[in-house]
Amino acid sequence: MRICIYGAGAVGGHIAGRLAGSEAEVSLIARGEQLAAIRQHGLRVETRDGDLVSHPVATDRPGDLGPQDIVIVAVKAPALPTIAEHIASLLHRDSVVLFVMNGIPWWYFHSHGGALDGTRLPRLDPNGGLWYHIGPERAAGAVAYTACSVTAPGVIRAENAHNRLIIGRPDGQPDARLDTLASLLNPTGVEVTITPKIRDAIWAKLVINLIGGSLAVLTASPMKDVLNKPVIADTAKAMADEGVAIARALGCDPGEPSKGLTKLSSSGHLQSIAQDLLAGRPMEIDGLFRVPLDLAALAQVPTPNLDLVVELATQRAHAAGLYHGF
Repeated sequence: MRICIYGAGAVGGHIAGRLAGSEAEVSLIARGEQLAAIRQHGLRVETRDGDLVSHPVATDRPGDLGPQDIVIVAVKAPALPTIAEHIASLLHRDSVVLFVMNGIPWWYFHSHGGALDGTRLPRLDPNGGLWYHIGPERAAGAVAYTACSVTAPGVIRAENAHNRLIIGRPDGQPDARLDTLASLLNPTGVEVTITPKIRDAIWAKLVINLIGGSLAVLTASPMKDVLNKPVIADTAKAMADEGVAIARALGCDPGEPSKGLTKLSSSGHLQSIAQDLLAGRPMEIDGLFRVPLDLAALAQVPTPNLDLVVELATQRAHAAGLYHGF
């Protein structure tokens, strides 16, 4: 099986490093210093169980690789519209494209059913390029529970002892390609679960990211240093309740957020969107914050606490010049 990981950042590099020892033919799309380092020294993934060093085929020219059976896309959501055609150059008729990302995905309402089935999300796919060049029928979703960071060019640190990936198709149907991917990753230290309800998994993580991400943007602090203040903890609980209400109004079951809030309140890991702010990188404001509130409006769910905190976080991103939406 030919697998290309598009994006050699923290998550993509981690997955690539895990897959390198499998039977798959693995390639990697990277750029800049990251690409140069991987070509010269290989890809190093530092895990709790030791370092994984590999030498995958790495390039910044997707068209040179030829068709892939699975393309795992692990770039930030703002970059997706600009690379839709490049992703398409990696596909054959039966390819699947697995989007590993936080927040609401661009394909969310494909095969959703009901009155909203097929609804487009212009904030995430403003010119329809993803829908046209890739096609939602090729898309699958992935929710990653890993705490990874790029510590130097070509070096990824995976902090979690337990790494999980939940994957599934928008239509909930089984897929042999996803089964194969799971069989390749599971022995490497990434626990892969295939679900027929990928939107439930998206919302389960998104409810927590709505809280942790927005508050981290405002405080530039890990949540263990933020949620120990009772007034903030109470607001976080109200935000979680609103996020759950949106999910349920859209027919999803995100579970109870109390366990996630407890884990978040002890986390010393700075949320990735806050890392982007501090590093001057484009921020995933739309997928993580604004589109969920658009969906709340569609579902007629009031979200006063989310409205306030998300608006403040959005203004912070505007002020840093890292978000240009509305």
